[in-house]
Amino acid sequence: MKTKFFIFNLFLTLFTMNTIQAQENDKTFAPSDRVTVERVHFKNRFGITLAADMYKPKNAEGKLPAIAISGPFGAVKEQASGLYAQTLAERGFLTIAFDPSYTGESSGEPRYVASPDINTEDFCAAVDFLSIRDDVDPERIGILGICGWGGMALNAAAIDTRIKATVSSTMYDMSRVSANGYFDSMDADQRYALRQKLNAQRTIDARNGSYALAGGVVDPLPDDAPQFVKDYYAYYKTPRGYHKRSLNSNGGWNVTSALSFINTPLLTYSNEIRSAVLMIHGEKAHSRYFSEDAFKKLTGDNKELMIIPGASHVDLYDRVDIIPFDKIESFFREYLK
Repeated sequence: MKTKFFIFNLFLTLFTMNTIQAQENDKTFAPSDRVTVERVHFKNRFGITLAADMYKPKNAEGKLPAIAISGPFGAVKEQASGLYAQTLAERGFLTIAFDPSYTGESSGEPRYVASPDINTEDFCAAVDFLSIRDDVDPERIGILGICGWGGMALNAAAIDTRIKATVSSTMYDMSRVSANGYFDSMDADQRYALRQKLNAQRTIDARNGSYALAGGVVDPLPDDAPQFVKDYYAYYKTPRGYHKRSLNSNGGWNVTSALSFINTPLLTYSNEIRSAVLMIHGEKAHSRYFSEDAFKKLTGDNKELMIIPGASHVDLYDRVDIIPFDKIESFFREYLK
């Protein structure tokens, strides 16, 4: 009994230390002593200044392969994207985790707006930034998108031939879910009613001179909430993943953000992606169908879908024991060479 009590207390102490380290570092994960971190900024072609954390392996020399990372949808660079960036930097890549336009520490007004065009451009602007750095090999640049930014990453890969390899993790197709609802449950009449509601909100916003927010992850959590909502709550609303600048942890997106996605399918030309793509999703994820259906459109023998047994959608945000970093590393090493 004493041994079990000691082990529990040791685990609690280590967990607390890691949490304190992460919070002192303004991140939801503990910092690594194997990388250097630098705050950087770059502009996209809409004139928006993007803020990013750049992770670089300590004592690295020469031109490195580089990866730009963003997501999940409604998160900031101090959450999952930063964890991915730090972990891949430990494995030898120069990485940046960036806040998308209108969110986090990036600029753009009004705040908390999402756009299939601008947010795809955010990835391309990250490639601009990486391509002209002295410590990056411009012929070895990849991108990685988590959740909603997985769809943006695929769209960027379809338009930007400089991107040599793309990973999507626990992907959402934001156009599809905005226009059709979860599991394609909405019909044309319901979609019309949604347009009416959102456009009525535009009138209200114009009258008020401000933009109403949709609210982040529901809080308090209803007893009858679906499991995936409970999973989101467990990440965004607890010390595990809460961040003061995260939309999902706080007030959420601008209510009318969904309008631009409803009429703008993201993955129209994904079948024309010639560069390598690795799609990763959890077996138990409510969102699994997004990756499975998107993968069916991809062509060529350099595309792969990896389903993680037993994993939920949110498990791939920060569960380092579940996220297949070995696979992600080997994929980028194969195609960024």
